Amino acid sequence: MSSPLKAGAVIAAAGMGNRFGEKKQFKLLSRRPLLFHTLTPFLECDDISEIVVVVPEEDLDNTSRELASFSSAKPVKTVTGGARRQDSVLNGCETLSKEVKIVAVHDAARPFVTNKLISATIKGCSEADGCIAAMPSQDTVKQVSGDHIQKTLDRNSIWMAQTPQSFHRDILIEALQEEMKATDEASMVEAVGGTVAVTEGFARNFKITTREDWQLAERLVFNHG
Repeated sequence: MSSPLKAGAVIAAAGMGNRFGEKKQFKLLSRRPLLFHTLTPFLECDDISEIVVVVPEEDLDNTSRELASFSSAKPVKTVTGGARRQDSVLNGCETLSKEVKIVAVHDAARPFVTNKLISATIKGCSEADGCIAAMPSQDTVKQVSGDHIQKTLDRNSIWMAQTPQSFHRDILIEALQEEMKATDEASMVEAVGGTVAVTEGFARNFKITTREDWQLAERLVFNHG
């Protein structure tokens, strides 16, 4: 029986926080930067051998120093982001050691991910080019043009993508090097002909985008603590 492929993580933390009003990845959530909450499950996940955190250039030195305070058996590197998310994730992929064959990409603004979910996306890569966390849609979904409904989509076939999104490294890098507009890594891998599986995520693995999301995160951290 062959040994499982070595997996690494790329934490996308290079956003400038334009919609939120500040760089939320460095904002303190219960006395710790949001980024540190997000990192912890990856440090604890046995299937992750190394981690690269992608940050804005001006935050590189400070983040590197702060991450050095983590007592971790696995390497955690810091690298600068690019102009677009795909450039940032590509920088992260290329910083991982050559032994890493599976890359788990995760949003820094999803602090409630679990090591179980991380492992599930990695394991899903044994059956496909990639595997992402996603949630079945709870709502009826409408396709709209202008302000008119064009059609109602079958809710049973609609899933809402989350992260982590894990892929075989070669096809992920190939996809990231393409010139295309995409909102997540899975759609880019799909565009270059890759197959992507789905493992069920959970509602708590939400992305902090608004101030209301932040308030919810504060309540969850307080209640959990």
